[in-house]
Amino acid sequence: MADWAPVVVGVLLFVLLSPGLVFELPGNHRVAELGSMRTNGKAIFIHTIIFFALFSIIIVALHLHIYTG
Repeated sequence: MADWAPVVVGVLLFVLLSPGLVFELPGNHRVAELGSMRTNGKAIFIHTIIFFALFSIIIVALHLHIYTG
């Protein structure tokens, strides 16, 4: 049996935290921009830190597991 939780959580967080797709923190002109579809280096770094923190909390601290067949 394979544990699919890291794959599912990783894909969901990647889509939600892609800079410029839903929101961008920090934005190009404001602190936070919604749906700008543009990004910068600072936003990529901040979103990477947020992704790593949320992924670690969900997978390691909450012990989330999804097993298939």
